[in-house]
Amino acid sequence: FDGQVRERRFTALHDVSLAVERGRVLGIIGPNGAGKSTLLKLFAGIYRPTSGQITVEGRVSALLSLGVGFHPHLTGRENVYISGLALGLSRKRIRSLLGEIVRFAELEEFVDAPVRTYSSGMFMRLAFSVAVNVDPDVLLLDEVLSVGDSSFTAKSRARIEEFREAEKTILFVSHDLKVVEGWCHDAIWLDHGHVIQSGEAAE
Repeated sequence: FDGQVRERRFTALHDVSLAVERGRVLGIIGPNGAGKSTLLKLFAGIYRPTSGQITVEGRVSALLSLGVGFHPHLTGRENVYISGLALGLSRKRIRSLLGEIVRFAELEEFVDAPVRTYSSGMFMRLAFSVAVNVDPDVLLLDEVLSVGDSSFTAKSRARIEEFREAEKTILFVSHDLKVVEGWCHDAIWLDHGHVIQSGEAAE
């Protein structure tokens, strides 16, 4: 070790250009390491592009890595408030949504316990419930519907179907091609950061 820090740059996405119309569901597919999650994090504002630009209209709610932004030592209730404030909601609006968030997550008995005491399933349910109950215009989902028990998965899919019917814009990363074909209007196929193909999901 010579004491020098060597910087190695890795470009996760190359010349990716796309537009998603309001009310459309876009599936993002490709192998691990293709750049799918990076693309969602750019839309969510977690990452900033080193070149080019991203424009998103409306409130964005994202469920990427489960519970990102949750503080383990705070209660479920406190984390709901923090998440809502981060999304630009007022305390009054969060208070009005809190009951539905907790009921949907099936955590009435545990909402005032620190989330570090939650099981992974409880953690996931709360994170998902916050994401879908804050009335976003754009919903970003990264492989989240494969997590959790069958009853909650069914309830989650029903809520996403409500979003589709309400013509919310959804960007959805999945390895399940049947789900992408069935749910998504359009799809983009990434590999090593490059767009291999884009168009109608069924195609």
